[in-house]
Amino acid sequence: MRKTQLALLTLGATVLAGFVNITPAAAREYPWCAQGGEFDYPGECAYSTYEQCQASVSGRLLYCGPNPRVAYGWAPQPQPRRRPRPVAPY
Repeated sequence: MRKTQLALLTLGATVLAGFVNITPAAAREYPWCAQGGEFDYPGECAYSTYEQCQASVSGRLLYCGPNPRVAYGWAPQPQPRRRPRPVAPY
């Protein structure tokens, strides 16, 4: 019985680990930034739409502006995945 429980626990952990996809939260540059007040330039760039930014800055003495990294092409471009070179047999 104990071996069966251990086997099921191991199988469950393995299946669960296969569904976990960890990506960095800052992997995307958003086009709108909350600017002014407590934020340095370019501001808090965490908004997909102008409306989202406006809702966030409402009542905070801030304003919305474009993210310069996106507007002027400074955002890091995703690198294409390179396929590994085939290993020559010896």
